[in-house]
Amino acid sequence: MLVKIIIVVAAIIVAILAYAATRPDTFRIERSITIDAPPEKVFALLDDFRGWGQWSPWEAKDPNLQRTFSGPASGLGAVYAWVGNKDVGTGRMEIKEDAAPSKLLIQLDFIAPFKASNMAEFNLQATGGKTTVNWAMYGNNIFIAKLMQVFMSMEKMVGPDFDAGLAKLKKAAEAA
Repeated sequence: MLVKIIIVVAAIIVAILAYAATRPDTFRIERSITIDAPPEKVFALLDDFRGWGQWSPWEAKDPNLQRTFSGPASGLGAVYAWVGNKDVGTGRMEIKEDAAPSKLLIQLDFIAPFKASNMAEFNLQATGGKTTVNWAMYGNNIFIAKLMQVFMSMEKMVGPDFDAGLAKLKKAAEAA
């Protein structure tokens, strides 16, 4: 009987690993919002990491978050590194492309609780005195990420944070 149980458990593990291997090699999470402010005003809140405390959904998850800024104050080459609790982890962001006021591309490197290297992209489109902000994060799915996604959805894990961050960005831009 024990042998049969071991064989069944092994078959389930092999099936899960095989299924994980078939998952997509890349991922993309994306959200948008329209803000009643010009692109220049919204872009200024994105382009300077020191201002992310006003709107970033992760800033409030660790009241003791340790932040380090380096490089220029904003724009190309600006760097923001953080060390936080289990909810925010440890990581680093660097602005790689700055096409004010329409596009910002950020290299996003997570160090803990897991290693990952992704891109975050903000695209801003002016429409009649308002700005539509599109926020995306994308990257490669290594096998361990594919395995994790068998049990949990990246979209469900990160999507609500994007929604909350965009709502706070809207509030900050419209209040200023």
